[in-house]
Amino acid sequence: MTSTTMPVLRIGDLTISPPIIQGAMGVRVSRSGLAAAVANEGCVGTIASVGLGDYEHASDANLNTVSNEALRAEIRQARALAPTGIIGVNVMVVLDNFPGLIGVCVEEEVDMIVCGSGLPLDLPKYLNGKDIKLVPIVSSARALNIICRKWKQHYGRLPDAVIVEGPEAGGHLGYSFDELLDHTAPTLEQLVTELVAFTRTLDRPIPVIAAGGIFDGADIARFLRLGAAGVQMATRFVCTDECDVHPSFKQAYLDAGKEDTIIINSPVGLPGRVIKSAFVDRVHAGGEVPFICRHHCLRTCDPNTVPYCIAKVLGDASRGDLNNAFVFAGSNAYRCTEIVPVKKLIAQLSAELLAELSGPDHA
Repeated sequence: MTSTTMPVLRIGDLTISPPIIQGAMGVRVSRSGLAAAVANEGCVGTIASVGLGDYEHASDANLNTVSNEALRAEIRQARALAPTGIIGVNVMVVLDNFPGLIGVCVEEEVDMIVCGSGLPLDLPKYLNGKDIKLVPIVSSARALNIICRKWKQHYGRLPDAVIVEGPEAGGHLGYSFDELLDHTAPTLEQLVTELVAFTRTLDRPIPVIAAGGIFDGADIARFLRLGAAGVQMATRFVCTDECDVHPSFKQAYLDAGKEDTIIINSPVGLPGRVIKSAFVDRVHAGGEVPFICRHHCLRTCDPNTVPYCIAKVLGDASRGDLNNAFVFAGSNAYRCTEIVPVKKLIAQLSAELLAELSGPDHA
């Protein structure tokens, strides 16, 4: 691939250039401010729906209403800030209020719904005829095959695109703890190759979007050469002016060394990649943080056995209380060295991508 033209990611009738989807980051890390800034640069801005609103103090009776209306407000604010941009929302399948949050996305007619942390096997049933792009996140071709067969059988459709997330991503990961520690999980390069080959066997090709550990324009070019139609990036967008999180959260990225991103076992039953902190050390040493589970917001979390509440920890992190929390981060977080505007970051990524594509084909 040798080109001086910016590649375009097409998802149905959506045109995304540069071909970047900003990954969703919860709790309250990627909200309307970041999503709108990214959308205004031609990419997809994504709001993370998990943990919005004052859920810590909401009663059981009105928790879903609080979460739903907080998401609605974020979507409307993003639309106001980026009226012509592409706005997506990420809704985790494992969330107890998954149907309600999807309902808000449909009512507000977002451009794209992204679903991970489980297989969204019945997602199309919520659309009510709306033209909203549906994009599952998977960690294998097998998972995508299950989704495609179910959607084709029951709804007569396929996903509009698929995001394949590799083991270098931040946050909760779709691999076993041992696979991540032993480095035996498949690489993102292997996964993209596998997914691209699988999608070519379907009734129509599905754009494959590579995610996890992608840091610069050279990384983007490498995955485009492997057949990916675009990439998803999250970690790079934390260190931007518009990221909606507390400055102390961003500073944790700037202060991190190469060995400071580690794998932990999360209360939700999945491993996760975080930046090492005193709180992580306390938990690893067997410490517990007493809490009262008010809502059981995640179906895979057993509040009677976990050492801390992941929702509270991530909420505290978003507010900058890092003495009692940790921050999720991708494996390349240590390479972030400054806080920049979204516009500057995307311009830099675009220049790097074009420079890589205009050179010799390294495929």
